[in-house]
Amino acid sequence: MRKLTSLQFDDQQDQALLKDIQDAATNYLINNHDHRYADVGMFAKLILLSLLTFGFYVGCLLCEHALWYFVICYFLFIFMAMLLAVNVVHDASHNVFFKTPQANRWLNRIITIPLGIDPDCWQVRHVAQHHPYTNIEHYDFDIDYNGFLRQTPYQRRHWYMRYQQYYWPFIAAMTFPTIIWFFDWQDRLGIKFEKNKFTENGAYNGLVGWLLFFIPKMLHLTITIILPILVCEWLNFGIMLIIYLLSQMFSSMIFVMLLLGTHWAKATFYPIPKDGKMQHSQVRHTFDTSLNWRLKHPLFEYWIGGLNLHLTHHLYPGFCHRHYYELTIIIHQIAKKHGIPCQDITLSELFYYQQKFLKNMGKKQQ
Repeated sequence: MRKLTSLQFDDQQDQALLKDIQDAATNYLINNHDHRYADVGMFAKLILLSLLTFGFYVGCLLCEHALWYFVICYFLFIFMAMLLAVNVVHDASHNVFFKTPQANRWLNRIITIPLGIDPDCWQVRHVAQHHPYTNIEHYDFDIDYNGFLRQTPYQRRHWYMRYQQYYWPFIAAMTFPTIIWFFDWQDRLGIKFEKNKFTENGAYNGLVGWLLFFIPKMLHLTITIILPILVCEWLNFGIMLIIYLLSQMFSSMIFVMLLLGTHWAKATFYPIPKDGKMQHSQVRHTFDTSLNWRLKHPLFEYWIGGLNLHLTHHLYPGFCHRHYYELTIIIHQIAKKHGIPCQDITLSELFYYQQKFLKNMGKKQQ
């Protein structure tokens, strides 16, 4: 179990920058007579994605001896479940879908069942560890050493990592299956971090915590593997397991490839400070480790839940992603005022920086 003490940022620096960011957001809400949480449009998106997820699942069960039809519906079922996570679970994990933490928590427990990821474990990893400690070795669990990818200059390099820019999509594809059937269990057992992190973030420990963890896992197993085998008699366990794994890998690869580059591109990483004190402010740290990327068509951006506006999300995690486009404009204005480089990149540039970063990290150390 990893015991980590809280790091301290030097927030005496950049106080004017932080104040501008906070004041701009407050004024934005006041001027638009708005709030930080989900609106009618977000609830419509939740309902539509839920119906599509359910519809494609029913389509799987209704197929008669048509493997290709089953596979297409099943892939779309898992893909829609992933979009639900991106558009709803992410906001709810930050308690900005509903106004109450309890409502957000129960929403997450229900709508993560099709995808299979435990929302409490993910909230600890994402909200409690990744957000405050982005790209800091041993603190940001998203860049943990895994023996396959070298993601920071402070991690061990193996000879085969010289090829990591070629094989990393497979590692990205294995992210969801690994989280569902390994990391979640590891976290709940207290192997990765102390169990009190669950209670610190509003979740449960003990028997209640285990029941809230175990029951959704079994429901996920029943819905995604057992029930299709029982309903579609021509399916056997081996074929079903392959379809399940490939569909999870497909959605996982898309999700990770669109996300990780937002922190890899700038290639700014930090070792653990010996005295537990970072030499810069939290807000400056966010600008140094995150970025935004854009698509040509706003419609596509709408359905990836603000995943591309990742700098905006890290500066304003307390805002539902429906606000990100307006907040991004505000961030550019503030960055220009304070002389901070802040330029959105394209998707093709994101992929280029991903490959460049992985190639550099895989090179033999001098």
